[in-house]
Order: sequence, then structure tokens, then C-alpha cells
Amino acid sequence: MSEEFKAFVVNKTEDDFTADIQSLTLNDLPEGDVTIQVHYSSVNYKDGLASTPNGKIVQSYPFVPGIDLAGTVVSSADSRYEEGQKVIVTSYELGVSHYGGYSEYARVPGDWIIPLPENLSLQEAMIFGTAGFTAALSVHKLEEAGVKPDDGSILVSGATGGVGSMAVAMLKKRGYHVTASTGKASEHDYLKHLGAEDIIPREELSPEKVRALSKQRWAGAVDPVGGKTLATILSETKYGGAVAVSGLTAGTSVPTTVFPFILRSVNLLGIDSVYCPIETRKTIWNRIADDLKPEGLDEMKNEITFDQLPQTLSDILEGKTRGRTIVKVTEE
Repeated sequence: MSEEFKAFVVNKTEDDFTADIQSLTLNDLPEGDVTIQVHYSSVNYKDGLASTPNGKIVQSYPFVPGIDLAGTVVSSADSRYEEGQKVIVTSYELGVSHYGGYSEYARVPGDWIIPLPENLSLQEAMIFGTAGFTAALSVHKLEEAGVKPDDGSILVSGATGGVGSMAVAMLKKRGYHVTASTGKASEHDYLKHLGAEDIIPREELSPEKVRALSKQRWAGAVDPVGGKTLATILSETKYGGAVAVSGLTAGTSVPTTVFPFILRSVNLLGIDSVYCPIETRKTIWNRIADDLKPEGLDEMKNEITFDQLPQTLSDILEGKTRGRTIVKVTEE
């Protein structure tokens, strides 16, 4: 095992903020049961925030961001994992208060680890990453709430983002009619290729005034946007439908009423990918490798190197990315 390795490190002092590639040693890693050689990580909105001085994600400095990683176990004090085993780690405190995936080596608690499912490569696992897991959990919860393909169109807001792109493709794989919402007219062909049957402009879900109840349009929805968009979606969801919400890019305030819930029996499903119970997490990852694994997964992928991380982290905060960006950390 290499004593020195590369990592993307952010550091903040009273006078300065830096974010660059540095050399670390194994002694710099936090405590944990399992040491992993990281082969791939991914780029998420939270990672972008963690790489800015005022992102309010990182709790102490210096720090290694990256809320996702996939790699190979190189040493383990946890009997569940052995040297050479391929594993996935996403969420929990990874990349938030515990050194994350933007590093050639990582050390984590065994309880955070998911064995790589069959029919899924390490690279594919990071094409999914937290965004894909969140999308899959959203689809899973919609199905548990009784939403079926025959019920009508499923809306996906923020459809060109990581969660949105994955949700469109997964819902298509499951046989649903998908309507995608986006503010990017240039991405319509991309969304149709993923599986969207219809595309509506983002502005349609953000009217000046949100009505308590509007025309019933959606059998269900995957919403990583929140804010006024979520309120509008709720007002347009059909009787007995469900909305899975996982994000807040449009804000944390939701100007809605109780009417969608008490007059149309709409279900609002909260999606938390961070502290999702481990058994549910394993179920979702197994579905990702099976019935939720969309065709053409590579077409959602943009692969970058460590050196390209700073610019890509800036781009994701500015809404300039689409699909999933993965970071090749070391060779498999």
C-alpha cells in the first residue's frame, strides 16, 4: 500500500480558503474499521458546496470532500469485509464530517459499507452514486405508495440534474410514462433519449401564485427541487397520488395548504439518502443493479480526472452540468 497518496483537500483559516490536490499519508486518514483504495468517486451538489468557503457543509478543516466512493478493501478490522473485496460507500458522514471520496485511499466505519452487488461495476456504482441512490429510493417509495404505470404520467422536476436524470431513466425502465421538467431547452433531446415522453418548461411549475388545488395532472412525481415547485406539483397531483421529495434547490419554504392531502389524499414522501437504514440501503442497491438499472447508463456519464475537479465543482453549483459526473481516482 502506498504511503503517500493524492487527495483533494479544502482548508479554511481566518484569512484564506484553499481547495487543491495535496499529498497525504495513511496517518492523515480518520479512524475507521476498513481502509479502501478508492477507484471512483462522483460529483454532487453537496460536494460543490463543500468546496466553497461558505457552503455550510464542512464542519472542520482541513478536509477531504466527496460524499460517494467505490473501491477495493485493502485492510479490514471488520469481519464482514476482506482484502480485495469491492465495496460502495455513500452518505452517512462521508464527505461532510468524515474524510470523503476525493482521495486515493479512505478509511470508514464498517457499518457504512455496501458490498458491490453482482451485475454492477465500481464505475457504474459511481455513475449512480448518491444521486442514483436517491432516485432509486424515490421510485421505490412511489411504488410502495401504490403508484403504478397504468395510473398516468409521472413528473420529474429538475430532470437534467443527477437525481432527475436517473429518475427519468429508472421510471422508463419500470414502464412509466414520464414527463420531465427542465429550464434547459437545449437538453430536450437528451431527456427524450433517457425516456421522457413529454417535456415541460421549468416555469410551468413555478407560477407567480400557487393555487391550493389545480387541474389533476400527475399520478406521482419525483421532486429534487422543493420550494414553490413542490407546492405546484402537490396542487396538480391526482387523487391518491404521491410525491417523493428529496431536494431544495428552489428553496426550503413550500407555500402549500392542507387541501392536496385532505381533499385528494395525496401522499408526500420524504426521501433521505443520508441515514437511510442499512437494510433498505442494501435493497435499493440490489434493485439498482437489477430492475432499476437503465439502458444506456454510460450516456449519462461524464468522467473527469482529479485535475478537473475544481472547475467541475464550480460548474455543478452554477447548474452547468447534466447527468452524472464521475471522478476516476485510481485504476481498478
